[in-house]
Amino acid sequence: MAEKIHQGQPVLQAGVPLKDASKLVILLHGRGASPESMLSLADSLQTDSTCFWIPGAAGMRWYPETAFGPLEPNEPDLTSALNVISELVSRAAAAGISRQGIVLGGFSQGACLAAEYLVRNPERYGGLFVLSGALIGPPGMERQPTGDLRGTPVFLGLGDQDSWVALDLFQEAGRLFEDLGAAVDQQIYPGMGHTVNQDEISRVRKMIAAVSES
Repeated sequence: MAEKIHQGQPVLQAGVPLKDASKLVILLHGRGASPESMLSLADSLQTDSTCFWIPGAAGMRWYPETAFGPLEPNEPDLTSALNVISELVSRAAAAGISRQGIVLGGFSQGACLAAEYLVRNPERYGGLFVLSGALIGPPGMERQPTGDLRGTPVFLGLGDQDSWVALDLFQEAGRLFEDLGAAVDQQIYPGMGHTVNQDEISRVRKMIAAVSES
């Protein structure tokens, strides 16, 4: 039985109440941050009929070590973090929001977690946005994912001066999402470090606005 490290942590809600929403964004914070620190980003991404759920990580981090090393040192925290997303997806389904109405995303450590979740659970979602992140695991890690993202929109954004996320890992993530059948929009921003810019916000906002249950 998986350890419940992150289970029971608060989930902040922003945007419209879920009962009035037609779409849901599950927004994941980075290392050393909190759900409250993501409220300004949620506000920037708000579109009509959109609810945001922003879960909190125990100890303000989803996993203890680098995202880009061996998986074992990040367990059991990583499995618990991925289970948080699964539980929120199930909660949304019970409230009438299907996967097609859910957008997953985050910044930094949270971006890596959202990307890893979708690769491990490839189905048609409303979308995924990966801001300054990549997939979790060491360079060259062999992956044999099964499933089909069936055109799920995926946005990946990274500054070429980001000191935390290597460009080759970022590009490798984009290729894998394409191989899984996603509609990938991958942008590299000259001169930008480990942050989020207005172009990224605009692209993600358009993705969320385009989500529908149809």
